[in-house]
Amino acid sequence: MFNLTPVVRNLLIANAAFFLAQISLLPLLTQVGSLYPIGSPYFYPWQFLTYMFLHGGFFHILFNMFALISFGPLLEQRWGGQRFLVFWLICGVGAGVLYEGVKYFEISKLEASQQEFRTHPSGATFAEFYRDNMPGDERYAPLALAMTRNPENTEYVASATATIDAIVSNSRRGVGMLGASGAVFGILFAFAYLFPNSKMMIFPIPVPIAAKYLVFAYALYELYKGINPSPDDNVAHFAHLGGLLVGFIVVKIWERGRERFY
Repeated sequence: MFNLTPVVRNLLIANAAFFLAQISLLPLLTQVGSLYPIGSPYFYPWQFLTYMFLHGGFFHILFNMFALISFGPLLEQRWGGQRFLVFWLICGVGAGVLYEGVKYFEISKLEASQQEFRTHPSGATFAEFYRDNMPGDERYAPLALAMTRNPENTEYVASATATIDAIVSNSRRGVGMLGASGAVFGILFAFAYLFPNSKMMIFPIPVPIAAKYLVFAYALYELYKGINPSPDDNVAHFAHLGGLLVGFIVVKIWERGRERFY
């Protein structure tokens, strides 16, 4: 069914081996290999590379590897194995870099909101902290209302302060980001660029869609979800966008130095 090329096959084997090691042989891999925010006590520089070989579950790796073996062989045949591997790694590392930049901005914003609350502790600034940094999370409402009704109650202020401090502290420590999705989105872009009119079937859409339209729609969706995350959303949407963006940049740079790919 799939005509696996050498580099695609080796990437598939490497990801499967790391996943098996995560769940059975060396679970510590998830801790030391996932990409944590810079400044977190769990961050190490090698995580920019190792995170893309780790996954959060069976369906996570299944989706990424299915995309790899679906689109990767055509790109490897067109570019050659060395260039395809370089592209895969650059997109993965680049996605991690963009993710770190977004996390740095988010943490800086949290810290500014924290300072604002400490300067002016009130129900209004407590609610504003949540609305600005955790949209859709309504858990603040009862305490914010109580603070508004009883602004001199020091217990309410202390409770709100502890809540905000815990949120900021947890954000600084961070949650590890892992998965090959950044690299996968890079090859999705490259496939749509090189084979723009190829028809693709995507469940549950009943009609085939040209690759160029599908990837464009996917990018808009990831941008929307990244800007408007739901409280329980644990998907690194900006890492996906980072893979797309880096894939675009690399393809355009390579295209300048040679004739068009197609």
